[in-house]
Amino acid sequence: MKRIITAKVSNRSGVLNRITGLLQKRQFNIESISVGRTEQEGISRITFVVDVEDYQKLEQVTKQLNKQIDVLKVSDITDKAIVARELALIKITSNAQLRSEIQGIIDPFRATVIDVSKDTLSIQVTGKSEKVEALIDLLRPYGIKDIARTGVTAFLRGQQPQASQDQAPFSLLH
Repeated sequence: MKRIITAKVSNRSGVLNRITGLLQKRQFNIESISVGRTEQEGISRITFVVDVEDYQKLEQVTKQLNKQIDVLKVSDITDKAIVARELALIKITSNAQLRSEIQGIIDPFRATVIDVSKDTLSIQVTGKSEKVEALIDLLRPYGIKDIARTGVTAFLRGQQPQASQDQAPFSLLH
């Protein structure tokens, strides 16, 4: 089962290596990993998608990650209300005659052309992994020359107001 794990860590040399080493020892396959600074000076967030056999192994590795010196907090956010995005850069074979056809394919995905050459087109797309995969599948017949993907980056959604039983739910139309 795939799980999305986030870890807030001290932004120091070797932290990422120790975390991935721990996951490797436990034979967890890291499907994607994304690391970047947070709003707090000296703190980074690591978001990784791992494939685990069961909840017991997941709990075990979460506890071991929390014991690491530079790890401040580890959370499995898979089943929570989250905001998750991925970025992909896709270079495809293209010529002047195909450009408008390709533009028609990428527009519904809110993807953009970021580079044009005589025989290639580079496209940027952001969104859920499923959206990125769907666009890649549609572009495959044109001849994909290169793909670079960031992996999933995610965090918990903000607190949502709870509607009481005697209140009507909030509507954006009012």
